[in-house]
Amino acid sequence: MPDHATYRVPILKKIVYALPAFFLAVVGIPVYVYIPKFYTDVVGVNIALLGYILFSVRIFDAVTDPALGYLSDRTRTRMGRRRPYIAVGSVFVALTMFLLFNPPRVSASLETAWFAGCIYALFLCWTAVVVPYESLGPEITFDYNERTSLFGMRDGFLIAGTLAAASSPALVQWLFGLAGDADGERAKFFWIAVIYAPLLIGSCWWCVLVIKEHPQGPKFQTSSIRRGLREIGRNRPFLILLIAYTISAIGNNLPATLILYYVEYVLHSKMADAFLLLYFITGILFLPGWIIIARRTGKKAAWLASMAINTGAFIGVFFLGPGDAAIYGVLVFLSGIGFGATLAIPSAIQADVIDYDELLTGERREGQYIGLWSIAKKLAAAVGVGAGLSILGLVGYTPNVEQSEQVRLTLRALYALVPSLCNIIAFFIALAYPISSSIHKDIRTAIAQRQKGRPVTNPLKPAQTLA
Repeated sequence: MPDHATYRVPILKKIVYALPAFFLAVVGIPVYVYIPKFYTDVVGVNIALLGYILFSVRIFDAVTDPALGYLSDRTRTRMGRRRPYIAVGSVFVALTMFLLFNPPRVSASLETAWFAGCIYALFLCWTAVVVPYESLGPEITFDYNERTSLFGMRDGFLIAGTLAAASSPALVQWLFGLAGDADGERAKFFWIAVIYAPLLIGSCWWCVLVIKEHPQGPKFQTSSIRRGLREIGRNRPFLILLIAYTISAIGNNLPATLILYYVEYVLHSKMADAFLLLYFITGILFLPGWIIIARRTGKKAAWLASMAINTGAFIGVFFLGPGDAAIYGVLVFLSGIGFGATLAIPSAIQADVIDYDELLTGERREGQYIGLWSIAKKLAAAVGVGAGLSILGLVGYTPNVEQSEQVRLTLRALYALVPSLCNIIAFFIALAYPISSSIHKDIRTAIAQRQKGRPVTNPLKPAQTLA
């Protein structure tokens, strides 16, 4: 693989790298949106207890994500550092997903235990695939703008996969003529698992066969995990990016978790699936435009603009009520304009801060960085699912009945106001991010000079010389 700063990735190679994201997205919308409601309203698991389980599994991820990243950084095989994990882990992701989507008909306590065991196993296996898979991206190319295109395609496939996953329940129900009762719901998730499992494994194996890793050498990680985390803690651009992204992602995950509840109990509408499709389709359609904008204005400016658009439209959702489904659809469309960029651009920015770490340390540690990044994404989802559902349970949510005014007010606040506040805070934190296109070029030049044993100046700290 070419390892120069201007490597242009062939389109087919981008597609092969991006394709697993499409099928791995089945662990997104179904698990965060459909599975909680399936387990509470069909299987019979208590909503507050389910929220606590989903939150606790994210605490578990706080250990497994950086650990898997560290292990993949230090792995030495003929297949490379990342690809063995992707190949083997994808099989176990498919298996644990099938078990989660097909709970047995047993007592409520055993069903709760089944959910807890399956969700823990699923996310452990998912981490074993996703952290190495995402760690491949930053080393495919070092070109500032080419990375935006590469991660734009990967996250575009992720959004498209999320769209497919979001539409899968309705599509499967129509395709197999399933009833809307409990048996129909169980059959629906059975067929989703049967369809997705082989496609997920196949796409990951194709990626493993086509995408080659850099030759292993002395520039790859040799430091301990504790020392590595300390050095990451001194990477100021990464800390700014991580904090801003995490706060923003918390805001974005609350609506994803609560949309089914909000649309049914606040808007009194049955069109939640249509609104989800509208949001994701809008995000996909506008993503190429954001990539062009990022090339012209820089990644930071494009990211800030996408957050502003995404948030500005969504604030109005708080003021809606029964009969406002059409207005809600307009606001969903406007908010969706910025959605794709809020995913893809931070991923491209992350690759640049990993380069800055290489300049400071002389090591490539994509795994540790992706592991911490994965914690941020999962923590955001945990807050969205765990806190959102737990709070609804505490204020008196009861499935399949008219909700009290207190529950509806809580839903509106959690669904619209809290996410908007999170994005506003993230916006102002992101203003401090310092790496532009020209600074990144200086970073890559300094890395090349330092590898030749020459002292260089830190582009972000001109007074500091790196020997």
